[in-house]
Amino acid sequence: MKKNNYQSDVVIIGGGIAGIATAIDLLDSDKKIIIIERDLEKNFGGLAKESFGGMFFVNSPFQRFSKINDNETQAKKDWFSFAEFSENEIWGKKWANEFLESTQEVYNWVRSKKVKFFPVVHWVERGLDVPGNSVPRFHMVWGTGHGLIEALLNHLKSHPKSKNLQVYFQHKAEDFKIENDKIIAISGINEKDQTPFVAKAENFVIATGGINGSMQKVREHWHKEWHTPPKEILNGSHHFSDGIFHDKVKEIDGKITNLNLMWNYAAGIPHPYPKRENHGLSLVPPKSALWLNYKGERMGPTPLVTSFDTRYLVTKICEQKKKYSWQILNKKIAYKELAVSGSEFNDGIKEKKLFKFLYSVIKGNKKLIKTLEKDSPNYITANNIEELVKKMNKLTGTDDIKVDVLKRSIESYDINFEPGKNMMKDEQIKRIIQAREYSGDKKRTLKPQKLDQKKNYPLIAIREFILSRKSLGGIQTNLQSQVLRNPKSNGKQEAFDNLYAVGEAAGFGGGGSHGKRALEGTFLATCIFTAQKAAKHITDK
Repeated sequence: MKKNNYQSDVVIIGGGIAGIATAIDLLDSDKKIIIIERDLEKNFGGLAKESFGGMFFVNSPFQRFSKINDNETQAKKDWFSFAEFSENEIWGKKWANEFLESTQEVYNWVRSKKVKFFPVVHWVERGLDVPGNSVPRFHMVWGTGHGLIEALLNHLKSHPKSKNLQVYFQHKAEDFKIENDKIIAISGINEKDQTPFVAKAENFVIATGGINGSMQKVREHWHKEWHTPPKEILNGSHHFSDGIFHDKVKEIDGKITNLNLMWNYAAGIPHPYPKRENHGLSLVPPKSALWLNYKGERMGPTPLVTSFDTRYLVTKICEQKKKYSWQILNKKIAYKELAVSGSEFNDGIKEKKLFKFLYSVIKGNKKLIKTLEKDSPNYITANNIEELVKKMNKLTGTDDIKVDVLKRSIESYDINFEPGKNMMKDEQIKRIIQAREYSGDKKRTLKPQKLDQKKNYPLIAIREFILSRKSLGGIQTNLQSQVLRNPKSNGKQEAFDNLYAVGEAAGFGGGGSHGKRALEGTFLATCIFTAQKAAKHITDK
């Protein structure tokens, strides 16, 4: 059978944001580069292209303009608090410190590629029992992740050295070729015509994403704090983030670490228009909705409210006998607060149409609501609680929800608004009031109010599943993004001379720079940062 042979200075395995960023910096140094990308050309950019496009920066021009006081010291305090690093974590801590000292460099790099940001900085992952972001740091790319990737690809195409880059799509990298303990090539298959290929180079960069596209690996490495994995886990990751090269690195004695640390989401629904198997859509749950377990009971002791601690949400749902949940809301809440975490269904900001975006903020994302009403069986509407319960049980094929239980859950919340009652006794109401104190959240969050009001009908129930998203662990790397070998018996740990891992494949740096939790907006930024490190080391050799 015919075999295709490719040759370059550097082979990058994976065409997501980390691979693209690595290629850009290597082109600046006149390197010849090959990107091996398994997906179709139209999907060039990977999961970042589907993302909302939030990026984490410290003391940015946008923060200063909004008089948000931020500094590196406070950011480190927040990061390490949220991460809860284990005592023996070394490289993850080093990478966290390194990144937090360099967010301005990442910001300047992105801006130099003509990427723009929406001026209002968002405030997410504020923390509950564990303190998180003490100030807003989530900078939304104007154009979402789709616009970010579009800008980077435009930069690649117009690069004066663009002829030095060759991208092979629908190529699946499968293994290393090693001679004299040195990697000399990777081998694989062109899935378009099933012909094998070999790509030779002096240096190799793994940019294949994490393991969270493989439900088998997600279940295998499920964190013990989350008990047993749910019966149904939706895939909100890239379907080619299957951990093949994590396994290959392990086979050649490379260090893989922290695969039990994942950034999964708690509010996924089956995608109304799936593009891949088990495709999940990640909702941004309304703060004003009641988040209930499979029986219609509020979970706690602290009620579940989005944007404070995503890991807490997943943990509480996974404590239940049946590990899915319900959001109970009404039409007014849905229009004002319900959203999707990603570029899809956020047309105004994705298309960079300011009026359209502002209209959706003021009037609600009616297109999203109509889509869910029409094409998502997990989005249920009714004109009274009894009808809602009947439809909820019909969907699940059970009688888990009892009318009196759901009524009690709703009434226990609504009673806080009766005359003479102290609203601040309810933790969810306190969180809503806290969120609305920041102008960026106030515009998208309703004043606390009763849920069961006929003027705001229909009532809505959304059944939500745990959605696999990002791997916080991965291939362990040093601060040059070189892949590290397993420590020897004397404790010494060496790096592969010509093998690098960047982005999610490297656990966003060192095999775990986020620890147990991420402050959000940190994924895209650390993908770029680890890519910068790898490219610089390759160039400076």
